[in-house]
Amino acid sequence: MTLERGATNGTTKPSSEEVADILRERIRTGVLKTGAHMPTQAQLVEEFGVERGAIRKAVEHLKAEGMLTAVTRGAPPRIAGTTPVVVGADDDEPQQTAALLGPKILAAFGEPDVRIDALCLTAESLALALAEPLQRIRSGRLTPRSVKVRILLPDRDLDLAFPRPADDAEDAAQVHERWLHLRNIQGGALRHNLLAMRSTRDLDVEVTFKALPFTPPVKIYLLNDAEALFAYYTVTRREEQIDGSPVELFDVLGSDSTLFTFNGDGGVRDEAFVAQSSMWFEGLWTTVATDLNLEP
Repeated sequence: MTLERGATNGTTKPSSEEVADILRERIRTGVLKTGAHMPTQAQLVEEFGVERGAIRKAVEHLKAEGMLTAVTRGAPPRIAGTTPVVVGADDDEPQQTAALLGPKILAAFGEPDVRIDALCLTAESLALALAEPLQRIRSGRLTPRSVKVRILLPDRDLDLAFPRPADDAEDAAQVHERWLHLRNIQGGALRHNLLAMRSTRDLDVEVTFKALPFTPPVKIYLLNDAEALFAYYTVTRREEQIDGSPVELFDVLGSDSTLFTFNGDGGVRDEAFVAQSSMWFEGLWTTVATDLNLEP
């Protein structure tokens, strides 16, 4: 991209006020549409060729004028237009995991130090959501300093509440092996793809898995200590082909689970939920969770 105007501060780099002027003009002319997310800090740094501090100051100018919604560490603000809008109204709308998790993870990677804690059944949704930010890191469009990911998954030897056979207990071993295979494949791919960034972009990456002694009835994602995404696992009865034969299961479809968003600066309720969720995760991680083996 090119700047709409040259810098007036005697350098080739625009000041934070000039960046704010350009973004303000884009909002007023509809180039940046009301309700849409602002570009990430990393994208604006790349476009304007300035430090992150200048971008932050420019964003604060627009926020103070009511042209942006509240800025969080985990996601870019939304465009409020030339008049203020209700802060967080769009961000609070629940959506399916398949639709919401990807954009939220991508926004979290706009921070220099990315922190993701997740509790889930197989890590499949998280692995899919990481594809876009990792591609952008490889291409140089995202440049975080560090990425730290911690994931809690059910223990391999656990008698799972779900998935499990709906009728014939003789299918239990097959059903369990199918789940374990998915857990290991998805978790292994996620770990491999993240750690590959060390050599690709000389990125500080840490990926750790631990095993839970129970079947999680919910999934939760904690992003940069600033946002919590929460969903119930809804158990249904369905048929699945296992080793070429139909098996009736009590199972969940994690990608269809409805995610609820809680922002650390979204008010007392949201702030308390994010804080308590972080404490809950940390408690599990440091007490009952054990080392997890993703090998077959």
